[in-house]
Amino acid sequence: MGGGTVRRLREFTLPDVGEGLTEAEIVRWFVAPDDPVRDGMAVCEIETAKALVELPIPFDGKVHALHFERGATVDVGAVLITVETEAEEPAAEPVLVGYGASEPAVRRRPRKRPDVERRDHRTAATPPVRKLAKDLGLDLASVVPTGPNGVVTREDVQSAARSTEPEKGGRRIPVNGVRRAMARATTESAFTAPHVTEFLTVDVTRTMRLVGDLKSDPEYAGLRVTPLLLVAKALLVAIRPHPEINASWDEEGQAIVLHDAVNLGIAVATPRGLIVPNIKDAHARTLPELAQALQDLTETARSGRTQPGDLTGGTVTITNIGVFGVDAGTPILNPGEAAILAVGAIRLKPWVHKGEIKPRHVVTLALSFDHRLVDGELGSKVLARTGAVLEQPKRIIGWS
Repeated sequence: MGGGTVRRLREFTLPDVGEGLTEAEIVRWFVAPDDPVRDGMAVCEIETAKALVELPIPFDGKVHALHFERGATVDVGAVLITVETEAEEPAAEPVLVGYGASEPAVRRRPRKRPDVERRDHRTAATPPVRKLAKDLGLDLASVVPTGPNGVVTREDVQSAARSTEPEKGGRRIPVNGVRRAMARATTESAFTAPHVTEFLTVDVTRTMRLVGDLKSDPEYAGLRVTPLLLVAKALLVAIRPHPEINASWDEEGQAIVLHDAVNLGIAVATPRGLIVPNIKDAHARTLPELAQALQDLTETARSGRTQPGDLTGGTVTITNIGVFGVDAGTPILNPGEAAILAVGAIRLKPWVHKGEIKPRHVVTLALSFDHRLVDGELGSKVLARTGAVLEQPKRIIGWS
């Protein structure tokens, strides 16, 4: 008997996206049952503890079933989607499926119930369930379905309604993805590393003038020049004679690990939560190169396109709380790092300058450090040198 085309089911599992991540949350599906898929086509978007990632499927076929709903947390290796594929079968003796077949039987999908309405992508429900959602003021598209083939059930709607009911004066908001990772990381850092925070208030009037000068410099055309750029450079300059602060603690070996490169982390607030991507080899970059890297880093982070590799390997961090109008704070260390610098709001204040009280631009810097690695002397020297560079920022140009 001649060969022919047979249909088989292939499973697509959640791949290991690297960086030690073991799970991800499904943010959205791009496909539904019966949709065609092609090799390399993104079938869903997932959120890891590091970033948003679109997952491409590595083969062609037609979607047989989606095994998880939007919002589900999935372990690496779990089957995300089953796809019906076609393959050439060589000539062989007839085999009755279900009677000793070597390949698993292809189960037929149940026909779509006629009383189920599908009015938009992935949103299917019976008319009574739709009416219930409407009566409760719920957007059906926001309800996570648990019924067969992605059908929203009455229980799904009632569960969604309960989750939005006021509870002790507020709403219950599930914490997943980046926010959950941030909660774990900050808790671990706060209760593992002995934090010490020192403060320094600095006259940055000259820094503000230099920011204005650089904005009109042709070398910086198209680049975003901000005070944060000069703060970042000042910290890098301060680390140069004090490399011991660019370190991490090895708990297992009970040792301090000194890093050759300064991978400068920048805390960025995004709609998904706070993330800390870092600029690799920041110490080796010129000021224009640092400006470009900062610009790329923040734009990528806010658009949700930061890659996992950009979120690991940081050695020291800056957090700019001044953009929120805050003068000072005690920042928590990014896990695995020895120091973090918080930059407060730059304000025009009366200040003694050359023996006279004058209006000057002033900022408060706060340096938190891990006291297992950094003693008070080292922390103080790094903070003081950072402030000194910002008070006389033209020396930055010579060090660029």
